[in-house]
Amino acid sequence: MLFRKERGDGAKALREELRRPGIVLVPGVFNALTALMAQNLGFKAVYVSGAAVTASMALPDLGLITMDEMVRTVKYIVDAVDIPVIVDIDTGYGEALNVMRAVREFEAVGAAGIQLEDQVLPKKCGHLGGKALVQPEEMAKKVKAAVEARRNPDFVIIARTDAVGVTGFEDAVERAKLYLEVGADVIFPEALRTEEEFREFAKRVKAPLLANMTEFGVSPLIPAKRLEEYGYKFVIFPVTALRAAMYAIREVFKSIMEEGTQAAWLNKMFTRKELYELIRYYDYEKLDSEIAKSVDDIYKTFKKRDHGSRN
Repeated sequence: MLFRKERGDGAKALREELRRPGIVLVPGVFNALTALMAQNLGFKAVYVSGAAVTASMALPDLGLITMDEMVRTVKYIVDAVDIPVIVDIDTGYGEALNVMRAVREFEAVGAAGIQLEDQVLPKKCGHLGGKALVQPEEMAKKVKAAVEARRNPDFVIIARTDAVGVTGFEDAVERAKLYLEVGADVIFPEALRTEEEFREFAKRVKAPLLANMTEFGVSPLIPAKRLEEYGYKFVIFPVTALRAAMYAIREVFKSIMEEGTQAAWLNKMFTRKELYELIRYYDYEKLDSEIAKSVDDIYKTFKKRDHGSRN
C-alpha cells in the first residue's frame, strides 16, 4: 500500500487462517484493482486464478501463460494489498525443478502460497472433459519439491487433484493422501460432481480442504456455511469477478454502439470519486505535496546557510 517500506508476511497470515476455526471465502482476482476491491470489502485472502489472468490476456486456459507473466501479475497484486495472496501455478511450469524455481519466484514477490495441480500439459479447465493426469508419484515429486523450495515455512502449498473426472473418486482420495504424505498443507479436490462427493471427500481426507465454487461447471454451487459444516477450510470463486465484469463491459459497449452515449449507464458505474478513493489517489497527491514542501523548506534553509557562510 502507498509505497510501503516493507511487505507484510502474507504467508504467516494465511497460515494463521489455517489454524483458526471457520471457513475462509477467497474471491478470484486477475489484477491489482480487483484484489484491492476484495480487500476493501473485508475478504481475508485472494486467489490469483490462472484461468482468469489468462483470459484477461485473451488466451485460453491451456497452460499458455508463462511463469514470468504470472509473477509480474502477482507482484502488482501483492504490492496493492495487505491480505494473503494465493497463486494458481497450474502444473508448475514444468517438472520438479521448475516447480522449485516457481515457488522461489512467487515467494520472492510476496505470495502467501501456491496451488499446484496433477494434470499433464496442455492442461485444461478442471470442469472440462478430455483431461489427462500425471502419475501420482510424479505429482508427489512436484509437491515435495515445492515444500523443499520454500524459504518461509509458513508459505502454504495447496495440492489439487483432477482425478475425480478422469480416474474416479477413489483415486482422488488416494492421491490426496499421498500428496499430504509428501508435505502438502491443503488439498483441493477439483470438479467434484455432487454435494455428496464433497461431503464424502471431507470424511475420507482428514486435512484442510479447498472447495472450488466456479460457475457453469460440474460442481453444484454449495453455500460456504454448508461447506464449512462438511469440513472445508477455503472456498474459492476463481472466475466470478471476471465473468461479471465481462458481462457488464459487453452491455455498456452495446449501449454505446446502439445509442452513441453511455449516459444510461452512469448510475451503474463506479464514480470518479469512488475509483480515486479505492486507489488512494488523494493519499498519493498528499504525499507528493508533503515531499515537495519538505524539500522546499530544506532548500530555503540550505540557501540561507550557504549564503551566510559566504559572508
